Amino acid sequence: MVVVYHLWPGTLTGGFVGVDVFFVISGYLMTAHLLGKQPRTGRDLLQFWGRRIRRLLPAAFVVLAATAVGSRLLAPPTQWEDTARQIIGSALYVQNWLLANSSVDYLAADNAPTPVQHFWSLSVEEQFYLGWPVLMLLVFAAARQRHLRPVVAVRWTVAAVVLVSLAFSMQATTAEPASAYFITPTRIWELAAGGFVATLAPLAATRLPQPATAALGWAGMAAIVVAGATYSTQTPFPGYAALLPVLGTMLVILAGSTRAYSPTGILRPRPIQWLGDASYSVYLWHWPLIVLLPMHLGGSGLPAQLAVLALTLALSAVTKTYVEDRFRRSLPSARLLPSYRFAAVGMAALAVFGSVQLAEVGVRHQVAANQLTAVTQSREPCLGAASAALGFGHCPQDPQAMLVPDPSLAKEDLPDAYRDGCWAANDFADRPVCRYGNGPVRIALVGNSHAGQWLPALQALAGQQGWTITTFLASRCNATDAPLELGSEAKTQNCLAYGDWVMEQTKGSQFDLVITSERQSVPVRGESWGTTQAPAVAGYESYIKQWAAAGTRVLAIKDPPYPGTKISNIPDCLAANPGNPSACSGTPSSWHWMDPLDDAVRNLSLHGISRVDLDKYFCVDGVCPAAIGSVVAYRDGSHITATYASSLVPYLEQPISKALAAPRPGVG
Repeated sequence: MVVVYHLWPGTLTGGFVGVDVFFVISGYLMTAHLLGKQPRTGRDLLQFWGRRIRRLLPAAFVVLAATAVGSRLLAPPTQWEDTARQIIGSALYVQNWLLANSSVDYLAADNAPTPVQHFWSLSVEEQFYLGWPVLMLLVFAAARQRHLRPVVAVRWTVAAVVLVSLAFSMQATTAEPASAYFITPTRIWELAAGGFVATLAPLAATRLPQPATAALGWAGMAAIVVAGATYSTQTPFPGYAALLPVLGTMLVILAGSTRAYSPTGILRPRPIQWLGDASYSVYLWHWPLIVLLPMHLGGSGLPAQLAVLALTLALSAVTKTYVEDRFRRSLPSARLLPSYRFAAVGMAALAVFGSVQLAEVGVRHQVAANQLTAVTQSREPCLGAASAALGFGHCPQDPQAMLVPDPSLAKEDLPDAYRDGCWAANDFADRPVCRYGNGPVRIALVGNSHAGQWLPALQALAGQQGWTITTFLASRCNATDAPLELGSEAKTQNCLAYGDWVMEQTKGSQFDLVITSERQSVPVRGESWGTTQAPAVAGYESYIKQWAAAGTRVLAIKDPPYPGTKISNIPDCLAANPGNPSACSGTPSSWHWMDPLDDAVRNLSLHGISRVDLDKYFCVDGVCPAAIGSVVAYRDGSHITATYASSLVPYLEQPISKALAAPRPGVG
């Protein structure tokens, strides 16, 4: 299910629930093993973990090492840093926590998935394997002391773990769904659910008629299939939605295999059995190949997908025979030291490899930073936006020219607001305000990250003109009266409250001018992307009218064209196409996205409420280049680089000065 979902996500939109099936099976097998061979001492635990090392780590280390080399050879340099960090995290089995952290990091939203991202589920499993035997040892000890049947003590303990973790999973999925998908506490209940099944007698061993047992097995299979076919990335997950595949898997295991009617009949053919035997290696290999092989083949269509599938099966067969089975049998089970030494050496080697890669990235960044400083100080007349202003006929675009910032550095070419912590983020409860410049003219910068991207130009102008820029910036949250779909009702309401607070801080004569810009990165609550335009415009019209009624001058900067879903990350694209930046370019129509704030300003046509359109500095003669005048224009799929923003200073000065000189709304 997982492999099909990753190769052809449109055919099995909920195929990711295969991971949940995997968790239940793992919990069942592990708990059944511990019930059969109850740990009593610390050495028993060490022997248990030693078996897990021999079973799981050799194949994982081989795939991680091969992926590290393959990424260095095939992936663009812009992806080396993320991959190196996640290789270290995967080798140490904390990958799920790294992904949970980056999932709520707005700056990482457009980063390409790394070829080791799938190790998150293996990290959850390994953390379970580390803690579960300790819990079982304590339960068995308590059962002996209280003269309880061990299986009964385990059953009630596991049931409690299921209930507590499930409750936490439901709460976390509602509050912060992005990170909830990865973190261990939201997933432990699924593994524990398998453990609960291990404490029960199989239905086939009861007096239940075989047809009824088989029917329950088929019901479980149906639950898994329904979840895989009907769930999607829009399904809040894991939370209560994970109950369907989890309960389905529990039923299938409980039903067991009966001679007649059983759904296990479809799983008995040898190819299916082989796939089950090799499933661990299949899981390990498929994702690195999905990410890296198209880079070598030059595309990701059906031929590449079939090549990935064939190579996955071939490598899995080799790994199963020559790595999984050989290491499991060659390391002596009675001696603990060889297993733990192997684990320590393997983890250390991968951590060193990742650290060396990070060091190389650091050196490259320093060289690129020096190049950027030299170029920006050269006062080249056709650098950046100036080449668009003068025209490409006057300023020819050289595809072989050195790009600044270098694509690997462009991702980090951020406004100072990020460094200074000037963002309301996550739950929008914190409302930081930052000031740049110390002149008598007071300007407020209001909006989400597409307002913050103009800060480098405004800082330069503030120094030249004697302005003070005060920021009111939020990640993903727009200053509007329209409620936004932000993943939870709490976030939606907090964002509205943040917008109300910004209005109180900026309206009237508190500032000489409010500059605002927004990106519609999420729909209005209750709307789809196809229906969100009208209510989004209405929300901005209502908000702007409040500014106007209070006599506030406002200048809205139209959001320029950007690639968005057409090219998820411009620096990655440029790094993958050296000497051919046109491969990463678009057109005004293909890079167009809704801008309800700009629409609202044009609809209202109020005195003192003005707009500026800078599109001509991003698209020239029907083409929107990824690099303009040798400057990388975008640091991801939508935000402009700080370097390119700085090159727009001469073209923002006049519109801002004009807006400052305009009468306030309702005056004159």
